[in-house]
This record gives sequence, C-alpha cells and structure tokens, in this order.
Amino acid sequence: MDTAMDQYVISASSGARDLAPLAACIHELLNRLPVTARSRDNPGVRLEEGRVIDTAYTGPVLEAVLAGNVTKRVRPESGPYKGTPVVVAPIKDGEGSAIAAIGIVDLTGIFDLADFMEQASAIRREVCGEDPCPLPTESPAAKR
Repeated sequence: MDTAMDQYVISASSGARDLAPLAACIHELLNRLPVTARSRDNPGVRLEEGRVIDTAYTGPVLEAVLAGNVTKRVRPESGPYKGTPVVVAPIKDGEGSAIAAIGIVDLTGIFDLADFMEQASAIRREVCGEDPCPLPTESPAAKR
C-alpha cells in the first residue's frame, strides 16, 4: 500500500507553473472571474475565461500587496485591468511575511458593491447610532 501523500507547496520562489493550479481553482470558484497570481521572487499567472493566458504575469497591485503585506481593494491605474476593481491578498509564510499574492478582477462589481454596502452601513451607524435612522416622516428624536 502506497502511503505517500501528494504535497502542494507555495514558496517565495514559486513560478507560474506552481501557482496555476491554485489560481485555476479560485478562478472556477468565482465563476471564472479573472485571477492573477505571482510569488515574491517570480512572475506568475493570469487566467481568464477558463484558461491561462499569461505565464509571466505581474501587475502593479500584486507588487504593491507583496511590498506592503496587506490586502488591497483598488482600481489599478495601469495594466490590463486599469480602472476595474480588483481585490488582491498576500499569501503569508509562517512568520507572516508575504511570499506570494493572488488577486481577482471584479468584472461584475460584486466585491465593489459589497465594499460600498459596508461603507454605507458604517456611515449610517456613525450618523444614526446603533439603531436605524428615523423614517423621513418621523422626527429625528423618534429613533427606533
């Protein structure tokens, strides 16, 4: 009986071939939204419409996430996804350092909408307190 287990390792030096299976999984999970990934030391992959379209990909947001070790939700100012909302997060090693980054390109606006709703909710809490704001026909003192 073979007891050897397959392993999948991502490191700071992973290349496109290493990152492609994980990126493809995320791509499928998100209904084939474009996905990009790269490691700290090497360019990575770009997937669109169910296939890898670039095996030497890097982008400004992937690079910024690797440098800052933080998740970014932005609209890139350059690159193939210029002006389109993206969400990019770091993959961290055991010490918390960014060794790779994976991003999704939000062509649907769903993640941008979720961020907007979260911001609107925070503003409403700040303005109205914990309770909902009064209806337009109610006086401001009638907070529910």
